[in-house]
Amino acid sequence: MRGRVAQFSAVRGDGAWRRLGLTFRGGLVAYLFVLPSIVFIVVFIILPILAALYYSFTTYDLLTAPKLTGIDNYRALGSEPRFPPAVRNTLLFALGTVPTGVLISLLLAVLINRSIVGIVFFRAMFYMPVVSSFAAVSIIFLWLYEPQVGIIGKFMQSLGMAPIRWVRDPDTALLSIILMSVWKNLGLNMVLYLAGLQSIPPHLYEAADIDGAGRLQKLLRITLPLLAPTTYFVVIVYFIGALQMFTQVFFMTCDYETNICGGPVDSTITIVMLIYLEAFAALKMGFAAALSFALFAVIGIVTAINARLLSYDIGY
Repeated sequence: MRGRVAQFSAVRGDGAWRRLGLTFRGGLVAYLFVLPSIVFIVVFIILPILAALYYSFTTYDLLTAPKLTGIDNYRALGSEPRFPPAVRNTLLFALGTVPTGVLISLLLAVLINRSIVGIVFFRAMFYMPVVSSFAAVSIIFLWLYEPQVGIIGKFMQSLGMAPIRWVRDPDTALLSIILMSVWKNLGLNMVLYLAGLQSIPPHLYEAADIDGAGRLQKLLRITLPLLAPTTYFVVIVYFIGALQMFTQVFFMTCDYETNICGGPVDSTITIVMLIYLEAFAALKMGFAAALSFALFAVIGIVTAINARLLSYDIGY
């Protein structure tokens, strides 16, 4: 009798575990394997996000305890004079870098998608800027943009042209950062497009050759449509990264003596730069947290628009 009861309890308990998917033969062991990743995500991603959400409804300066103020920080966004130019510059930077970078990366990928001698060398050279840090590249371009002693300024003077003040001029400061950022990210997007090109079945091009299609027709009718998944990924990720631009502005526009960044005349200030200034220069952690969620909303809206515009349906 006791044996039957024990057997019934074991079967009943095993059934309960099975309903939860936690059997020792597979489910529980699988959860144990992913437990470190779950702990990492909870501790370093979910909890900081929840903490930032809480601080966005408080006044907090790291020195005193936070005090709840409701939605005052979000109301203050409208009265912050640097918030509108920060949003404008962030969107202009994204619109200036993403379409240009994607188009040039696609053209480079098409050009180097060939089996010729030395093509590996060119692929490596185009990818080299990606492995360089944005900090180092920003400092190098800051020297190149120098009107008097920079290489670009010297070249313009040799042609009898007046050197451009680049980062020092409000009209060209953001453009100079856009040009540098496009050059920096070309290699990564090029490699992604190259992988997409090499995944297209060759027999489609062979059939197009038999039908007498030219290079332009094959590009427009085969290559670009079948690269739609790659373009979708590249544009979405590129836009998200561009909307979080910070390092370039920090190294190319910040005056470390006066702690003024995003100049001249707020022509290069971005949302992330404003978050940095409010959090670590002014110690307004609550307002900085509200700014971070405003940036989250901007990224969400832009991503939703891109996902809608770039939706695709391909079968072959």
